Amino acid sequence: MAIHPQAGQLAPHTSLVNLPELMSAYFLKKPRVTTHPDERVSFGTSGHRGSALLSSFNEDHILAITQAISEYRQIQHISGPLYLGKDTHALSEAAFQTALSVFTANGVRVRTQLNGGFTPTPVISHAVITHNNTQKDLSDGVVITPSHNPPEDGGIKYNSIKGGPADKDITDWVAKRANALLENHLTGVKRFSSEEMQHSGLIETFDYVEHYVNDLETVIDMAAISKAKVRIGVDPMGGSGIHYWAPIAQKYGLDITVVNLEVDPTFRFVPLDKDGRIRMDCSSPYSMQGLLKLKNDFDIAVGNDPDYDRHGIVCASSGLMNPNAYLAVAIEYLAQHRMDWPQDIQFGKTLVSSGMIDRVVSGLGRQLCEVPVGFKWYVEGMFEGSMAFGGEESAGASFLRKDGTVWTTDKDGFIMALLAAEILAVTGKDPQALYDEQVERYGKPYYKRIDVAATSAQKALLGALDTKNVTQTMLAGEAITSVLTHAPGNGAAIGGLKVSTENGWFAARPSGTENVYKIYLESFVSEGHLAKLETEAKALVDNVLNN
Repeated sequence: MAIHPQAGQLAPHTSLVNLPELMSAYFLKKPRVTTHPDERVSFGTSGHRGSALLSSFNEDHILAITQAISEYRQIQHISGPLYLGKDTHALSEAAFQTALSVFTANGVRVRTQLNGGFTPTPVISHAVITHNNTQKDLSDGVVITPSHNPPEDGGIKYNSIKGGPADKDITDWVAKRANALLENHLTGVKRFSSEEMQHSGLIETFDYVEHYVNDLETVIDMAAISKAKVRIGVDPMGGSGIHYWAPIAQKYGLDITVVNLEVDPTFRFVPLDKDGRIRMDCSSPYSMQGLLKLKNDFDIAVGNDPDYDRHGIVCASSGLMNPNAYLAVAIEYLAQHRMDWPQDIQFGKTLVSSGMIDRVVSGLGRQLCEVPVGFKWYVEGMFEGSMAFGGEESAGASFLRKDGTVWTTDKDGFIMALLAAEILAVTGKDPQALYDEQVERYGKPYYKRIDVAATSAQKALLGALDTKNVTQTMLAGEAITSVLTHAPGNGAAIGGLKVSTENGWFAARPSGTENVYKIYLESFVSEGHLAKLETEAKALVDNVLNN
């Protein structure tokens, strides 16, 4: 994909999302679920996402999804409060109010942020877990967010009683029930008016900020960061964690400067991504241009996406770290500095994350668990304490408390950001310097991800790729050593294909949240070898799509 000529620059005013049009579409457009598959409820790797303008995220979707969740809770005898959060996207507030009207009408107690504020994804996960560890009634959570998606998008995801993204069996049930409700013109959906909601006694305010911030010292060495006087710069990118950083700095005596205090649902202050769209992707050097210009003002600078389940790490010495590189450094540091973690505990990576992680974990003599894309695959292990760390190449990860017990079972951008400061405070080296040392030991990886526009039919074809689609025995000049359609860590289907050689690999899979398919490639040889991998991977995928 060619880089847009305005990538890294602020969007012209004329190209910003038309908020009145977007909000009108949320209430007025009706999904045509029987004739337009793209307008049906569909849970990807992280919930249902879409745009009101395209009739893929509208009030009817939220009415149906939240009714389905209410019914699922009843079937499963989940009687505790539902922890409900929202991010700063324009559609999130409207969907939040819709969700409240359905949950309360179904007799669900809902805990919302004190003073009506925003609540990040990891904070919801943390609240659910701590509730269920201390109370007799079970709770779950819902977050209204499309994560890093553009300003015109909306999203909703359901977190189970284990705190993390609900597994496929649950989301399949919810999606099937929601689509049945939509097909039946929402017959069976219960809903309160605004006045009925307020008089229901079912909406409970909760201080998520204090609850989360006061517990951070159990997962991060905050004292070490404070003692070392690490200068931390933070760009919330207009996201839901914007009001958490000041309390963190105050409680733990940290030197934190928030460089951008704006919240605007057009996200006009976020530079255009590589394709010329506003996308709050903290792993993109284009979207992170604002913070990168300030990198020399801080020892460590961090950015997060709107729901704070992703992290971007900026080192003064080098700029924005590659997400895969930071995962490898984080794993090695944690394995060496969390003395209470068992030696046989697993470190998780997705199949499309860098092979550097494999080499690092092997070099540490620890256990690797390789799973399909989607953080839901880590939930069980992290909840039980058998998985120390779970990370994704898209800059999302979480890990256990210092004592080896569960912290969150969803990606946590806060702790990954603070971990970078801890690493610098304890080792005297920033994460990029430590990654450079890993490269010296294990070799230099050349990594690339390609996004290609795809229809739903094409995505279905790609999702059905099988070992029989690979007839060759060589890939980019090397013998093929494995062809995977299921993850070796848990045996779950990849929803695509991964082909490996001794020094390279590629994986192809459809996106669960966007109308694109993705090809991931990595070589430990050279840029030229990576180019050969790309050519042959594209040829294989094109052959599948055209036959």
